[in-house]
Amino acid sequence: MNFFVDTSVWSLALRRDCPVAAPEVEFLKNVLVTGAPVFTTGLVLQELLQGFAGPKDPGAIAERFSPLPFIVPNREDHIAAADLRNACRRAGFHIATIDALLAALCIARALVILTTDTDFARIAELQPLSVWRP
Repeated sequence: MNFFVDTSVWSLALRRDCPVAAPEVEFLKNVLVTGAPVFTTGLVLQELLQGFAGPKDPGAIAERFSPLPFIVPNREDHIAAADLRNACRRAGFHIATIDALLAALCIARALVILTTDTDFARIAELQPLSVWRP
């Protein structure tokens, strides 16, 4: 099984101020130890780097991400994301543009998304998105 880890989980996993015992973080640790493929994309890395303030070292975060396979969205991914976002809107709920793109990347590449963001569970009700559940 191949995984895509959302910013919400990475943020919890990389916190230095207090340990987080969320099931998603524990699962991520296990996945990384077993060597299962974990994918990322520029948007996740950018969101993480933007979220750090003060003395935390963004270079260390970028370095930790360097071994992960990196997905670069193409034209079809952006079209699929727009279609997905429109389908959600027609179903009566709003999702962020970034979440639509991340979901589209996961669907197109058959990746299971590891997230704490409940919007992805709502997307999975309409689209063939696989969301990890504890």
